Amino acid sequence: MSGPQITVLVTLTGRDRPGVTSRLFTALSAYDLTVLDVEQVVIRGRLVLGVLLASGDFPDLTAIHQQVTALASDMGMDVEITLGSGEPSPRSRGRLHVIVLGQPLLPSAIASIAGRIAASGANIDSIGRLAHRPVTCIEFDVSGAEPAGLRTALAQDSVALGVDIAVQRGGLHRRAMRLVVMDVDSTLLQDEAIDLLAARAGCQDEVARLTDAAMRGELSFARALEQRVALLAGLDAAVLDEVLDELRLAPGARTLIRTLKRLGYRCAVVSGGFTQVTDRLSELLGLDYAQANTLEIADGKLTGRVIGPVVDRAGKERALRQFAAQASVPLSQTVAVGDGANDLDMISAAGLGVAFNAKPAVRSAADTSVSVPQLDVILHLLGISREDVEAADAEDAALAQRGP
Repeated sequence: MSGPQITVLVTLTGRDRPGVTSRLFTALSAYDLTVLDVEQVVIRGRLVLGVLLASGDFPDLTAIHQQVTALASDMGMDVEITLGSGEPSPRSRGRLHVIVLGQPLLPSAIASIAGRIAASGANIDSIGRLAHRPVTCIEFDVSGAEPAGLRTALAQDSVALGVDIAVQRGGLHRRAMRLVVMDVDSTLLQDEAIDLLAARAGCQDEVARLTDAAMRGELSFARALEQRVALLAGLDAAVLDEVLDELRLAPGARTLIRTLKRLGYRCAVVSGGFTQVTDRLSELLGLDYAQANTLEIADGKLTGRVIGPVVDRAGKERALRQFAAQASVPLSQTVAVGDGANDLDMISAAGLGVAFNAKPAVRSAADTSVSVPQLDVILHLLGISREDVEAADAEDAALAQRGP
């Protein structure tokens, strides 16, 4: 009966260059070895390559050690060779992803987050960078953690550390996201359309007062909308075109939607604002679905009323469910992004709820929050790196230059 399996762990470190991996495995191929595991990472031109091998019944370990050491010396690299026995431990594939966004991201934040993960009894299986600009985004693959408890603990830490931290389930769940639904005012757009209309009508102070009352819970959203729109009565409808031309997309909005569409996602907006705005956005960005309130116009003037059911907090959740049904996507595969109290129900109903520069009540209810102004950082929450986005953009640009 043969004894325990002998394993050989070879770890090469040094300046990266073409051919390192090929040369190492060419040297190893001369021996009775089987590859069990390989990991390689390059940071700022420095390579770390680890290879775990199982040896045959009568391995010439001295010869293996001498040849690999000579190869490393020839390449100007360092090598460590460790012998072991028994079957290798199964590699955990990151049951959770912990994504950290910082601008800047300080070592003290990483230390605190890693400490919190360890204190929860979990293990960090790997760490990688998803973006280095305009924000730094680092992703930890974590195993052995209880998601809800770790999410709660890290959410408390994020405020003190000045970073955004998201905790998501890994595996197929993360890859299955297929529909993204966004709020419009102060989310997809930097502006609030009703404020721009109110400025034209000379009633911005009254509209702001009603908005604040609704935010404090003194008025329902529907009642606040009714009273604010009433103040716009008599405004020339041509002003709508002026306001539409003034609206500013959030930084990163085009990149976010372009990338999602490229990956086959459906993209939608649902707004407590107006269809006159969402229609323009749908045309501009190629959105798949949109739902909002419609300002009534008669004789070229705003009447001060909206047409049809009001899209309020409950209406936004209904829209999310409707869009998911139209796209044949289960709610577990949807992402909802918003900033206000009227987004709470759809954020809670979605598979992943994201609070974007949101009020504290919304941040605490969401699965994760983003406090930087760039909307495209949401891509990193889905595991999409900045490098992948830029590479796809460059490829598309090259194809466009090449022509049909």
